[in-house]
Amino acid sequence: MIVKYWSDFACPFCYIGETSLKQVITNLGRDHEIQLEMKAFELDPDGSRHYEGPTDERYSKKYGYSLEETRKSIDDINARGASIGLDMHYDKSRYTNTFDAHRVTKLAQSKGDDKLVDTLQERLFKAYFTDGLELADHDVLIKLASESGLAAQEVQEVLLTDRYEAEVRRDEMEARAANVHGVPFFVIDDKYAIPGAISIEQMENVLRKLLQDREQTISI
Repeated sequence: MIVKYWSDFACPFCYIGETSLKQVITNLGRDHEIQLEMKAFELDPDGSRHYEGPTDERYSKKYGYSLEETRKSIDDINARGASIGLDMHYDKSRYTNTFDAHRVTKLAQSKGDDKLVDTLQERLFKAYFTDGLELADHDVLIKLASESGLAAQEVQEVLLTDRYEAEVRRDEMEARAANVHGVPFFVIDDKYAIPGAISIEQMENVLRKLLQDREQTISI
């Protein structure tokens, strides 16, 4: 089974959704049967390359909420992350453009090493939501990528050129063609779509049912 999903490193529900999916796969004992492939999606392609202000103010302006409503919403998101073991501090995140983070992820994916890719993705999410780092900062990206197993020099070369730009843009074009307007958005075996970060219980029920259906089809 192949699960493709569009995601952005600055999206709290992507972090929660991806973590939930991985926990469900482990709970089902299907780690070696389900292949994951993250596809790039920028929540804000025009996002600044430099931190411009607190998350609550940006969130409030974007969604038209009061600051009080915004802070309550952010607290709820942090609590939802905590319920599945994530140490999220969304309120302290430093939002910047994520395009280069996606390009570095494409570099990792080109190595054909699932563990490397998984390690990098987890590190990028943690950097944003727990450590409050700016993902548009090249020094930050080089450090995170090298800690994850990529060669620092190669990462630097990617960041100084347009390498993997086409791959990121291709993912985003596929999203538009599939009418994907929000993330996370999961597609299983190119047939079944799961929009949004549903609960871990719902995710497990869906995957269990699809795995059962798949096994019945194969046995016929």
